[in-house]
Amino acid sequence: MFVAPDPGRVRLRVSSRAVLGIALAVAAAELCGLSLTASITGGLAALLALFTVGDPTVRRQAVTTALLPAVGFPVLALATALHGAPLLRDASWLLVVFAGVYARRWGPRGHALGIFAFMMFFVTQFLHALPAQLPELYAAVGLALAASGTVRFLAWCIERRVPPPAAPAPLPGKGLDRPTTRQAFQATAACAVALAAGQFISHERWYWAVGTAWWIFVNTASRGETLVRGFRRVVGTVTGIAAGFLIAIPLAGAPAPTAALVAVCVFGIFYTAALSYSWMMFFVTVMAGLLYGLLGVLHPGLLVLRFEETAVGALGAAVGVALLPVTTHAATNAWIERAVTCVHACTTAAARRLAGDPAADPAPHAAELEVLLGRVRLSLAPLVHPLSPLRARKARARRVLALLDDCAREIRGLAAVAADPDASHDARLAAAAWRVEAAVHALVPPVHPARLVGETPAAPAVDRHPGAEAALGHLHGLERALVELAAPLRTAPSAPLVPAA
Repeated sequence: MFVAPDPGRVRLRVSSRAVLGIALAVAAAELCGLSLTASITGGLAALLALFTVGDPTVRRQAVTTALLPAVGFPVLALATALHGAPLLRDASWLLVVFAGVYARRWGPRGHALGIFAFMMFFVTQFLHALPAQLPELYAAVGLALAASGTVRFLAWCIERRVPPPAAPAPLPGKGLDRPTTRQAFQATAACAVALAAGQFISHERWYWAVGTAWWIFVNTASRGETLVRGFRRVVGTVTGIAAGFLIAIPLAGAPAPTAALVAVCVFGIFYTAALSYSWMMFFVTVMAGLLYGLLGVLHPGLLVLRFEETAVGALGAAVGVALLPVTTHAATNAWIERAVTCVHACTTAAARRLAGDPAADPAPHAAELEVLLGRVRLSLAPLVHPLSPLRARKARARRVLALLDDCAREIRGLAAVAADPDASHDARLAAAAWRVEAAVHALVPPVHPARLVGETPAAPAVDRHPGAEAALGHLHGLERALVELAAPLRTAPSAPLVPAA
């Protein structure tokens, strides 16, 4: 968390903006005379709008933010109306869970809307909201989205200068072969187990178990990823509860210091989210304790209950992944194949650009490769986890990650050379690019074989340009990394990179 690189201080700026946007949302609710329940609902809505909306362009982000009430308001109405009908309430929430996960097939917008719908149902349980409070809840959410949107899109639009990387498309498939469809059934089953077990433990705070099960399935694509995320959530919650005993309970809901510490927690949530799920959950848990203090219901037994409900939710998630599982092996292979194919596309674009084609641009492919490598790391997290007992497979997985990182480094260098307008064509580039293509095809056989540049490796040119020399160095590095990558990926079926089950 403290030494991870932050190019352009983007995480720092995004985290600071989140504190500003959420503070403005809560202040607007308070100035309008809304209740504490409404103010907390507005603060959560602002947090979700700033945290979950991740479309690749500012325009799409604004549209998604504007659409949040379309799913949030009906869910708020449904959840408050069914507050006194437990069976209908529980069934309705499970339907919201299924729809929220199923919506991820439509990319970042579906992902954000699904999370917002779920959390609007959650907040009504957290605050015990009633139908009579619905108008002010609507007002608080509307004010919060307007305030956070003003900060994000007008006052401090970081994304205009530093566009966020486009999220990779979900893994393909039809019907139950589509990972998002399978995960919708998994998450619904997990939340059903968590709901039943959570109510057995507590009839008042059972919703924490459902929230735990839901969030464990966010941003995961396989059984192994889900289980590792569950473990990290429990670790973050336990440490957050310990901090709650030391911080939240002594404060006893004192408004000024509580508000200051909630701002610190908001900053920590945004700053650590991309680095460590455990640290993010630490700040979420501390913030929840502080909010309970504001509501006047915080006591040591409540924090212990929070841990019990979290453990039950994690157990529900473990049960859910057993239903229609997406194996770690299958997901990892799919993401690695995408990454290698992206290397191929970037090499193609760079070679054409250096050959004089101004329309070819490797930069978008280089950015896409970084995102795909993030997915590969997430998919391999179960195997490279420090507690993994599979030492040989852990070593091989780390070797795969190291070689893919080498590929990414060479691709970044190649894209930088291709962007130089003075770099000229060197006939040796065709030969080097063709060898890279051959190495790619050795790992990912093409559906329609076709060489990258030309029919045969061309003879070296006499006139050697410095830009071409640098490009050749990157191409040779790519070729070496791809050739070496074949060794850890292609092993006997009895020793797969990750367990097939």
